[in-house]
Amino acid sequence: MEAILLGTAQDGGVPQAGCACPRCAAAWRNPAQRQWVVCLGVIDRAAGSCWMIDATPDFREQLHLLTTAAPECTLKGIWLTHAHMGHYTGLLQLGKEAMGAQHMPVYATARVCAFLRANEPWATLARDGYIDLTEITCDTHYALAGGTITAHSVPHRSEHSDTVAYSLRGEQRLFYCPDIDRWQGWQHNVRDVVAAHDVSLLDGSFFADGELARDMSLIPHPLVTDTVERLDGLRDKALFIHLNHTNPLLEESSEQRCWLSERGFDVGAAGMRWDL
Repeated sequence: MEAILLGTAQDGGVPQAGCACPRCAAAWRNPAQRQWVVCLGVIDRAAGSCWMIDATPDFREQLHLLTTAAPECTLKGIWLTHAHMGHYTGLLQLGKEAMGAQHMPVYATARVCAFLRANEPWATLARDGYIDLTEITCDTHYALAGGTITAHSVPHRSEHSDTVAYSLRGEQRLFYCPDIDRWQGWQHNVRDVVAAHDVSLLDGSFFADGELARDMSLIPHPLVTDTVERLDGLRDKALFIHLNHTNPLLEESSEQRCWLSERGFDVGAAGMRWDL
């Protein structure tokens, strides 16, 4: 089993639509500074198969990156974390207007599947056989790429669906958690979870409080500063993903990036790979 990071940004990507902040303006001018929405690929070269965790607005480019990294592999399914903009809207690329997929397996919780079946255009994708919705249950191990994949329920804004993180287990273990409200609202201790995995990709939407010119309590993500404090001493175990376009960690030369590196943590980047 191999994993490849296919994107690192929050749902709106970098640059964000309609934004002229210095970071987005730079990304509009220089395509090399653009960031795709967070997504993870899983590869099984022996079986000639690959999968994606989440279907983002950047699905087209991310599928190309995945199949370029593993040209002998064919996309065999998509695992969804939840029904927020950046994590499922790429399913449209499977429909009649684009790929015209034939019964592409889409794995998600019962609540996510119900949401997709009840709303267009997702319902048409399922009804016309472009996707096959398969309900999964949390804390159940599913065979994948010579190892297993396991969904874990996490607290997050639930206006449309519930939310899960995923553990991939081969000879090594990887934890993928792009969205969660606050660590203190989770039934598990994030320090214990990270310690139990070889690498953890964690929600790093915002670096610190005050990053937005609005009430950040209404957008409850764990602050990077808080996560680092909770994981003190667990060096080289965690990387931050799902970065909002306001997050200074997007700039490699920023003081915040240096601060993070000094404490033994890093920021994810598209194309990073792990042999599990």
